[in-house]
Amino acid sequence: MNALERVKRAIRFKKPDRIPILLYNRDFDISDIIITEVVSHWGGENKDISEWGFVWEKHDATMGQPSEPLLKNWESLNSFEAPDPCEPARFSRVSETMKKYNDKYHVASMGLTGFTIMTILRGFSDTLEGLYDEREYAEALADMVFGFEEQVIEGCRGLGFGAVGFFDDWGTQSGMIISPQMWRDFFKPRYKKQFDLVHDCGMDVYFHCCGQIESIIPDLIEIGVDILNLSQPNVFNIQELGEVYRGKVCFLCPISYQTTSLAGTKEDIYAEAKSLVNNLGTGDGGFIGYVEEYASIGLSDENYNNCINAFREHGKY
Repeated sequence: MNALERVKRAIRFKKPDRIPILLYNRDFDISDIIITEVVSHWGGENKDISEWGFVWEKHDATMGQPSEPLLKNWESLNSFEAPDPCEPARFSRVSETMKKYNDKYHVASMGLTGFTIMTILRGFSDTLEGLYDEREYAEALADMVFGFEEQVIEGCRGLGFGAVGFFDDWGTQSGMIISPQMWRDFFKPRYKKQFDLVHDCGMDVYFHCCGQIESIIPDLIEIGVDILNLSQPNVFNIQELGEVYRGKVCFLCPISYQTTSLAGTKEDIYAEAKSLVNNLGTGDGGFIGYVEEYASIGLSDENYNNCINAFREHGKY
């Protein structure tokens, strides 16, 4: 069974030979999934410029923080333009990557998306306030961002991607950034439109989210998320999460980067991998392991390899 079939079977609960593993930014040859960016957020000589026009401030080896919002006030949205979704070079590396990794499952990554882009362009606090007191402008900004993404999704049609990847953080350590009801009213219909388009193009929906978002997991499943990347399993009760949602969506999770993978022993890492696999996966699939090289925040090479090996050991059906 090659990587492509393995991942498809895991997503569709059709008994893969083992749990697939996504190695995000290193060791691509042994990863079952390959991520290819189709929106550029880290361009330029110093990888500090997004095609949206904002610049990253970097003081260390992490991705940095946007230096300042481009929209100084809501009125400036009237003259602001989104990037060109049909820019000729957007998909220039796709065929080369597909050829190099022709037996892998490929994800078209749009990098930061949706709400996250809105907050970068207008500023975090101003965007949140705008949902309530500048609703017309907030709607216009959302339509610009989500509309751009929809055109990029359409451009992925027929290129051989297995999924389109959305990366939009909605959670704090303890709950949602905005009320679940506001999320359902304002954002859920926009996501549904995007996800329906992805499925119409014959691809799966890969949705990444940091933080505690359990209140909207039923909504994400309802509107079509196929692969749910919860990047902070440490903020969830994994056993309870599995009791409710196991078998309803394919989970993709790392060994917790805030806790276990950084400071844990090999035994701690293996125990967490076993818990994730047993609680979130089924005997037929439904779980994908995730490993990212995170030396920038203190992940050692030893623990990086422990994470890979832990998913390998506990990923056998």
